[in-house]
Amino acid sequence: MARRIGKVLSKNTALFICDMQEKFRPTIMYYPQIINVAGRLLGSAQALEMPVIVTEQYPKGLGPTVSELDVSQHKVFPKTCFSMIVPDVATELKKHGDIKSIVLCGIEAHACVQQTVFDLMEKDYDVHVVVDACSSRSMVDRMFAFQRMKEVGAHLTTSESILLGLLKDAAHPKFKQVQKFIMESAPDSGLLGPHSGTPV
Repeated sequence: MARRIGKVLSKNTALFICDMQEKFRPTIMYYPQIINVAGRLLGSAQALEMPVIVTEQYPKGLGPTVSELDVSQHKVFPKTCFSMIVPDVATELKKHGDIKSIVLCGIEAHACVQQTVFDLMEKDYDVHVVVDACSSRSMVDRMFAFQRMKEVGAHLTTSESILLGLLKDAAHPKFKQVQKFIMESAPDSGLLGPHSGTPV
């Protein structure tokens, strides 16, 4: 059996945006930066015509997806379960039967993101956790979640790395559309800062 190294192709990859909601704005570490990077992923996924799945945790209480992320053209799945893999999302995924890889961003890293990783790994998807687009209220929770997700086989990556991986070639017909999202380096989200402990 060939070793799974985590290469991605836009034609069989979906973007998952986990619970990027308004009520979390005051409490999530580096939330403006996480929103910024999630926006880069969303814009690129749309340019590459990839499926996008968005969830909202108890939206009645926690509000809608933040206004900076325009998800109006995508299905938004409300949930109370921490994992994104609720029945309606599983059904939506089956409609895209060729999906093999999931690019995952959102909050909180140690809760809904991590539990989504577990469920996707059990379903044999390659999971790419975009570390500069995931956070928690606590940096300790965030960093140990990344460690745990790496231990179970998820690929930890950055937004620029995953976008270049999806493009593969500067000759890609959508290169210019995606390039605009990486022309400026992604904002610092504390991954190597004094509060982050050891690097991912």
